[in-house]
Amino acid sequence: MSNDPITTEATLPATEKQLAYARKLALRNGVVVPWKVQQDRRELSRWIRTQAALRPAERPDTPSAKQVAFAERLARIKRRPVPEECFRDRGLMSRWIDSNL
Repeated sequence: MSNDPITTEATLPATEKQLAYARKLALRNGVVVPWKVQQDRRELSRWIRTQAALRPAERPDTPSAKQVAFAERLARIKRRPVPEECFRDRGLMSRWIDSNL
């Protein structure tokens, strides 16, 4: 076994942008981003390509992509997480956003 860098494949962590986009796709498609996929940049890219090609699950009770993106920006600014239940209910997400402006 050699330590040749050409044959050794390093695992790079996923970027914040990748993770944010993957969360949006997961919400849109009603799926969960597997933990193992979140740990590897290449695996996450493959998962994103697959999920982006799928048609979104149309559910009027879930928050819009714009709502989710805005809430995630607020969460980063306020340094607090968006509660998981907000990702499942448009009204809860709206109230969370209003209370964190």
